[in-house]
Amino acid sequence: MTKHRPNLSWRMSAVQDPIIPVIAGLIRSHPGTISLGQGVVFYGPPAAAREAIRDFFEKPENQKYGPAQGMPQLLELTERKLAAENGIHVGTARRVVVTAGANMAFLNALFAIADPGDEIILPLPYYFNQEMAVRMLSCTPVFVPTDGNNQLRTDLIRAAVTEKTRAVVTISPNNPSGAVFSEDALREVNALCRAHGIYHITDEAYEYFTYGGARHFSPASIQGSEPHTISLFSFSKAYGFASWRLGYMVIPEHLYEAVLKAQDTNLICAPSISQHAAIGALTVGSDYCREKLKIIGRVREIVLDELQSLADICRVPEAQGAFYLLLRVDTELDSMKVAQRLIQEHKVAVIPGTAFGLDEGCYLRVAYGALEPETAAEGTRRLVSGLRAITGA
Repeated sequence: MTKHRPNLSWRMSAVQDPIIPVIAGLIRSHPGTISLGQGVVFYGPPAAAREAIRDFFEKPENQKYGPAQGMPQLLELTERKLAAENGIHVGTARRVVVTAGANMAFLNALFAIADPGDEIILPLPYYFNQEMAVRMLSCTPVFVPTDGNNQLRTDLIRAAVTEKTRAVVTISPNNPSGAVFSEDALREVNALCRAHGIYHITDEAYEYFTYGGARHFSPASIQGSEPHTISLFSFSKAYGFASWRLGYMVIPEHLYEAVLKAQDTNLICAPSISQHAAIGALTVGSDYCREKLKIIGRVREIVLDELQSLADICRVPEAQGAFYLLLRVDTELDSMKVAQRLIQEHKVAVIPGTAFGLDEGCYLRVAYGALEPETAAEGTRRLVSGLRAITGA
């Protein structure tokens, strides 16, 4: 009797391979490579977070499941933070749900609002995990170009809305471009979503990471935005919590039951130990991140200064947020091939633009948040020399 191997889900076959593990594997194969790839910060959680879990294992109740929506004390501190820093007042029209990172919050949101075949508008460049999540749920990502500085084209977003559209996603400060979207543009997107009866999903994981005169704006602070605005936040960047997997979402009241169904099925509750640590972190507050941002700001200037020598073959659009730069290199070579050669031949790693939906032209994302100044300078010098060698410039 012939045995046949069971088929792979057609949904998962349509999902791109996660790029970070691919690049990480190449880095491991080439020891000494400096990574300008993964988007993490150089620091870990504040001392208050460590202190908050010092006696965690001494209390038997900490080993049990917690509330699906999050621990009451963490929810209270989060609501205070939202009111004080984001102008978002939870009240009776909104709920906060603690999640295992902002990626899970995005997936929860899709489970709650979308059905197979529905469309989700993603401005280009998109964040790859969000595009992957849309496809996993058998929804259709609709890609809308941004302008030459990676700013929103609200006219194109408006033109992309159809009767199948369920949401428009914005990420500001942006991953992968580092662009900070203007308040006017975000207000326009939010108003468009309200007028069409669709959701505005706003990813604010990099809310504290702005430079110069750039300022972060939370669309959920807009009067009347409660019924149609879903806001995603993360502890990973600001508090150095990347491996702790903790974030939260602010959702309309009418989505609460659906989100908890998704949360309970996939996770039950965010890790209790991470929630305790987050309580400690929030007692310190955003001043912890802002102090570290001084170092990241210096690293940013170092990287920008080093990249100036590539002006003849490489364009670096203005990027006043997050800790990313999105380079466009003047070459016909595929960005993945360039990224591979940079690691193999020059021992410096970046992320290819194809992972973010940039298939026309050679785009490379440079991440600098994880590096000390000296390492950043050396890594960028390798990038500069590597790109000149690869392109023959």
